[in-house]
Amino acid sequence: MTSLRRLSSSLLLATGLLCLAACGNDSTGRVTVKLTDAPGDTFEKAVVTISKVYLKGSVDGEEGAEGKGEVVLRSEPITTDLLTLANDAADLVKDVEVPTGNYRELRFVITGGYVQVKEDGGSRIYSTSANYEGLPPGTQVDGELHMPSAASSGLKVKFDKDADVSVTSDGGQKVILVDFDVSQSFGRAAGGSGRWVMGPVIKGADLEFSGNVEVTLRLGAGVQLPVIGDAQVQLSHFTAVLVNADGGREPMAFTAGANGVYVADFKYLLPGTYSVDLVGPAGVSFTSEPGHPTTATVGSGAEASVAFTLTAASEL
Repeated sequence: MTSLRRLSSSLLLATGLLCLAACGNDSTGRVTVKLTDAPGDTFEKAVVTISKVYLKGSVDGEEGAEGKGEVVLRSEPITTDLLTLANDAADLVKDVEVPTGNYRELRFVITGGYVQVKEDGGSRIYSTSANYEGLPPGTQVDGELHMPSAASSGLKVKFDKDADVSVTSDGGQKVILVDFDVSQSFGRAAGGSGRWVMGPVIKGADLEFSGNVEVTLRLGAGVQLPVIGDAQVQLSHFTAVLVNADGGREPMAFTAGANGVYVADFKYLLPGTYSVDLVGPAGVSFTSEPGHPTTATVGSGAEASVAFTLTAASEL
């Protein structure tokens, strides 16, 4: 698929990419962290302030990481809307030297944020405080956004298969994809309080082993799209939806490709099996081959493809 996707998603932060590259010193390596995110269709904005990014040393006793506690990668606050990172990536840390060795955790300290969500036919804002600096001037806050421990110990990134990340000085490069899934990371608090809570779902994997799902859509022979009202329905009005194993959904509109084929390409995906659905515009009934939803399996460093063909389409 696309993951606070893609810190795909793919809270995929929009999700991040961690690049570990060697530098000239035998005892240090260079670290770059990129963010990418998997949004949910309930959210209009998911803004956070990241005040610190750091690595924690391994517990295996390897020299170079053990005993260091925290290795700070960034201490200058940055405020970003995670949804703008969907199917993309942005630098959060670039070329920071760190001691060589194994690291068991990457953590983000988040000191504030807000979400703007679709509710009751309108739009509402839930913020960590009414005077959070990331709010647009004059914004009316409708409720509280609670971020347990995010501003203290920070949000932990769980690396693929619980493996440590090794920083070396051998001249190679290591890239890690961090998937911060917005749709899985924000939700309503239990008990009817009306507030929202951030409980981040963050995963990591080697970027070399991430992949993508390309979804295509075309008209079958003799199939014509209906006219709804005075508007001709187009294939660009259809939406591909990628659903990960945790239930996080990422919609993407189709864009025109070659030879009448429309494309939605979900990038920066962790390996695994995803559900791929096809959603039509309001007022349209349709069938497809294959039927929808279907599945796509992303392998290490590979592209999976799903080719939908509309076999019928009519006005409801």
